[in-house]
Amino acid sequence: MVTISKDVRVRFAPSPTGNLHIGGLRAALFNWLFAKNNNGTFLIRIEDTDKERSTQEYVNSIIDALAWMKIKSDEPLHIQSEFEQKHREFLQKLITENKAYKCFCSTEELVKRLGDGTNIKYDLCCRDQACDDSDKRPYVVRFKIPDNIENVTFTDLIRGTITIARDQLDDFIIARSDGSPVYNFVVVIDDAAMKINYVSRGEEHLGNTVKQILLYEALGFEQPAWAHLPLILNPEGGKLSKRDGAVSVVEYKKDGYLPDALLNYLVRLGWSHGDQEVFTREELIKFFSLNAVGSSGAIFDIEKLDWLNGVYIRSMSADDLLSYI
Repeated sequence: MVTISKDVRVRFAPSPTGNLHIGGLRAALFNWLFAKNNNGTFLIRIEDTDKERSTQEYVNSIIDALAWMKIKSDEPLHIQSEFEQKHREFLQKLITENKAYKCFCSTEELVKRLGDGTNIKYDLCCRDQACDDSDKRPYVVRFKIPDNIENVTFTDLIRGTITIARDQLDDFIIARSDGSPVYNFVVVIDDAAMKINYVSRGEEHLGNTVKQILLYEALGFEQPAWAHLPLILNPEGGKLSKRDGAVSVVEYKKDGYLPDALLNYLVRLGWSHGDQEVFTREELIKFFSLNAVGSSGAIFDIEKLDWLNGVYIRSMSADDLLSYI
């Protein structure tokens, strides 16, 4: 049984490098319902630090899609780039405290020493090298995994106790050679600054969570509670593709789906309340609980969505349906 603290603060943090898709929308809905069920605060943060691919067009598209679903932030929109000064200050803090270090190994050197396969761990070449500001070679910044850590264990509100062995971790990069901090670092700074105390997101983030827990500890921040949502799968149990329904939320709007029908359907992908299939928005807010979210992948069935959309259409009055069209 999940015990929820007071003053729940959650966020949905999309990257404006594309349109909002079904997986992201479901994560937003779960966070929004969790906040509303607990009289908490739901926030939206636009993670725009990928300057090359982020566009205002995608920001507008994401916000419009959420507005169509009647999902709004309880505070003004947070923009990740506005935290940039904090990112750099805390990066320098970790370097000064010897919790992070400059790594001068080029990609070519690493490939020569370690190979170019996947999941190859850094060999700690630069970990204990003394360096100063006079060294002008390009470098990345790596987080120094504490020597006294045997493993990382945390409680997931959906999956229970999760333990990652020390030998699965290496000194990961927290800032690129151009000086820009990477996702796993900045998201910790942002969430702490926004006082986020519950982080609910897809299970594909489990590997990121372990790194972020170490950064929370190194920075002296109180870490949030974690919940990793089950994946949305195609009918064969594989990764959802565009053919299976992994298209942007805008496409569902264009194709004639009602927002409440899509909301109802997506919430039922991984969450249940007895055998009930059709819910009003008010019922979803009243009944939603992380205790009822499963850990197994949820199958996306477009035929069931079509059926549910039909249920909602037939429940509307002719005047309301005409007005919506």
